[in-house]
Amino acid sequence: MKEFRDAELMEVLQGVSRSFVLTIRALPKGLRRPVGLAYLLARASDTIADTATAPIDARLECLRGFVRMLPAGSGDVFTRLREIKPENASEQYLLENLERVTGALEVLPQGDREEIVGLLRKITRGQELDLVRFPDAAELRALETAEELDEYTYLVAGCVGEFWTRICGAHLPRYGTLDPDELSRLGRGFGQGLQLVNILRDLPQDIGNGRCYLPMSELRQAGIASAEDFRGDMRRAAPVFEAWRRKAVAYHEDGRRYIEAIRPWRIRFACLLPWALGVRTLKLISERSPLEKTERVKVGRKEVARIMRRAVWGALSNGAVRRWSEEGA
Repeated sequence: MKEFRDAELMEVLQGVSRSFVLTIRALPKGLRRPVGLAYLLARASDTIADTATAPIDARLECLRGFVRMLPAGSGDVFTRLREIKPENASEQYLLENLERVTGALEVLPQGDREEIVGLLRKITRGQELDLVRFPDAAELRALETAEELDEYTYLVAGCVGEFWTRICGAHLPRYGTLDPDELSRLGRGFGQGLQLVNILRDLPQDIGNGRCYLPMSELRQAGIASAEDFRGDMRRAAPVFEAWRRKAVAYHEDGRRYIEAIRPWRIRFACLLPWALGVRTLKLISERSPLEKTERVKVGRKEVARIMRRAVWGALSNGAVRRWSEEGA
């Protein structure tokens, strides 16, 4: 099996995520490969779960096989993967080379390898739950409780904050100024906040695909009797949407505190990019609610460039991060 070199790793990352590759490039050299491999594996499992042209049973079997074969890089999953045909060429290339990506785990230090495998088990559990809860895009279903939404945001993103904290702490002496458990808690909230922003931003598109992440128990209190009733007029869900938007704001405060507690400036810069994009997106959806406008809220490229320039100062100054948070970017 041909070795998966660092240059190819960055090339594949560039193809599947133009924004996260910026975060990877900002990391100290010793962290780029383990974090990059973790991201590619998570992106591969996400592609498996989200390729709607493949049958649900094939996607579920691939996700379960994906976890079983880690970290050895072999197993029946690679045969069944032929049924997963994403439209994106870069995602297709990633799946075609998944055996090489998983094989690259073998040369990592044991601690890094165990962290990545543990992370992927949680992420794929969240993706599996998603497929079971929303099996048919033509039939709109909703999560039932706030606990289910909290569970989902933890499994697909909150656990990433915990992973990030542990792996950075293992590689970098004096990583943070807070107790590791408190830093991990803030990292968990940081990750959940980023995922919650995505859920709120993408609400109309998810509704169109048969998925409502706003809890049905709360929608009923707003006078919405069923998930299909919600499809007819999303504006009635405004109180529920606003409550979860405020929760996302609180999570982003966890993110701010996390960044302020980090010592290495490179890691601060890497964390500032997704955090600032989340802060800006929260401001945009408060100004143009997805409940009223179906076009997807998106931070433009020029604004991303501005955020990157400003993040340099945030990497060096807690005061700059605090002012950024108060302004809402």
